[in-house]
Amino acid sequence: MIWGFFKKIVVADTCAGYANFVFENYEQLPSPTIIMGAIAFSFQIYGDFSGYSDIALGTSKLFGIQLMTNFRFPYLATNIIEFWRRWHISLSTWFRDYVYFPMGGSKSTGWKFYRNVFTIFLLSGFWHGANWTFIIWGLIHAVIYCLYVLIFGRKTHPEKSGILSSLTSVFGALITFLVVSVAWVFFRAADTETAFDLLSAIFINGIVG
Repeated sequence: MIWGFFKKIVVADTCAGYANFVFENYEQLPSPTIIMGAIAFSFQIYGDFSGYSDIALGTSKLFGIQLMTNFRFPYLATNIIEFWRRWHISLSTWFRDYVYFPMGGSKSTGWKFYRNVFTIFLLSGFWHGANWTFIIWGLIHAVIYCLYVLIFGRKTHPEKSGILSSLTSVFGALITFLVVSVAWVFFRAADTETAFDLLSAIFINGIVG
């Protein structure tokens, strides 16, 4: 419970102040500040969600109830498939068991597999709110997920060894975090126009604004 409160009060709330400032004033801010604001929101939402989950886990243990682990260091994931095995596990498990598997799941081949993936992520977007920003957030994850499968197959960890494996893992984690953070911009923005404008400002505002 204490660890959960730390994530919520120290990590999430601290990052929220900076993220709110950037999302409200991005038009006048330099590109590095906007990027840091987007990253701050990535840690804010992780601190909020995983903090609440840890508090719930601790509280349940006081009453002798064991709940499932809900977050397993998702920002250390080296690809988008692994990210979704680490992020909001209870919600992902529910969608998997009651939507994805009944539609055929990973056993589906060809276009049906990609249909299943897009359906899951679109529903996840709707689940978070009836706003186009959440739909686009879900679509970004669906597209990246499908592209990863097309290029690397459905393995979470491509087989490599030695230093190449370490470098690939670091690079994969950075790219995955970048993609997830871009998607979070749509999740956080008030509307799609704001999200696109903020992302555009990263490239046009310059280093010193």
